[in-house]
Amino acid sequence: MSRAALLVLADGRFPAGGHAHSGGAEAAVKAGRITGAASLEEYCRGRLHTAGLVAAAFAAAAVLGLDVRELDAAADARTPSAALRGAARRLGRQLLRAARVAWPGAELDALAREFPKGAHQPVVLGMVARAAGLSAADAAYCAAYECVSGPATAVVRLLSLDPFEATGVLARLAGEVDRVVDRAVEAARAAAAGAGADALPAASAPVAEIGAEWHAGWAVRLFAS
Repeated sequence: MSRAALLVLADGRFPAGGHAHSGGAEAAVKAGRITGAASLEEYCRGRLHTAGLVAAAFAAAAVLGLDVRELDAAADARTPSAALRGAARRLGRQLLRAARVAWPGAELDALAREFPKGAHQPVVLGMVARAAGLSAADAAYCAAYECVSGPATAVVRLLSLDPFEATGVLARLAGEVDRVVDRAVEAARAAAAGAGADALPAASAPVAEIGAEWHAGWAVRLFAS
């Protein structure tokens, strides 16, 4: 296992397409739910314990060898918003393109053939982490951190928020990221031990799902989702 590979995969400059997505923050800003650092922190906390937990568990489960078709179908079932399903698959496709150059191998080639339009991003993330020699916990950390760092970065642009304040939000959430990762890996291990994808979290965020559908209909937007 190479911890340097973890740094490459978690780096915001890795060309996986995440910079074009706000994690729902653009819609939340427009609706007045994010107005500054304090409300950004609450938004990220809610996202971490819902979408972040689910993404982390699915990424960990993919590292542990659960069938990718089963995982992708289960991820679809946990994503009511068509806009979010589409975004997840586009992000998965872009992540896989970059990863096949960084960590070429038969498993990633097979995943690309199986899902030519893209599998759900957390599933792809887990497969990429596995190809890079990373652990289930490493993959879960990537997914959980990305879930909060994306909105924090987007709000710097959307509200001209001080980047120092946005970074402070992420630092204050670090302990909660640790706990979410622990829960995600525990669920992934249960799934891999025979319980299957039904053992993975299905935490929901209905307001975010509604916001994603609203956002998808905008004529002008800064972010894709």
